[in-house]
Amino acid sequence: MIALFLHIGKGHMIKKEDVVFIGDLESTKDSKITEEFFDIIREEGFIIDHFEDEARSFILTGEKIYLSIISSTTLRSRMEEII
Repeated sequence: MIALFLHIGKGHMIKKEDVVFIGDLESTKDSKITEEFFDIIREEGFIIDHFEDEARSFILTGEKIYLSIISSTTLRSRMEEII
């Protein structure tokens, strides 16, 4: 049986079928364009952040971007988990 939800930390979960991309949040700081993009979508309310300044990765879905305290590598491996 394949797990249907992705645990992103501190009890928060999202549907795996909604995940479009998982990225490393630290890598976004290297690009001025990406940094501006995150600033705009944060202002527009598209970012869901339950972790304040602890976030290490982001999960892009069709409607929102979720921040996670779990590394992008771990989240990607969880996407393939079978329970």
